[in-house]
Amino acid sequence: QVQLVESGGGLVQPGGSLRLSCAASGSILSINSMGWFRQAPGGERELVAATAGGTTNYADSVKGRFTISRDNAKNTVYLQMNSLKPEDTAVYYCNARIRNHNWITNTYWGQGTQVTVSS
Repeated sequence: QVQLVESGGGLVQPGGSLRLSCAASGSILSINSMGWFRQAPGGERELVAATAGGTTNYADSVKGRFTISRDNAKNTVYLQMNSLKPEDTAVYYCNARIRNHNWITNTYWGQGTQVTVSS
């Protein structure tokens, strides 16, 4: 059993910053990739940022403002969000591709954390 637990969401004014964290726990042999998606009201879930094998990629809308990082020792991924805009308002979901001790690889999702950017 694998769990992803997110933290760090909240309400912030435009131009402000937030840092999201997502910790993976459970039967983990290895983590292939970790990333963040978001879903705004009435919208589809979209990729925000992801990291795998030392490489990272970002949605065009967040390049230069968001930074994804990973602490392998803690099985944790972070999303530093700066210069936040109202259009960044969404529920943010952590995502990970994890191989368990039965050598089975699955995709896991966190429960989601609300980020609201408003004055």
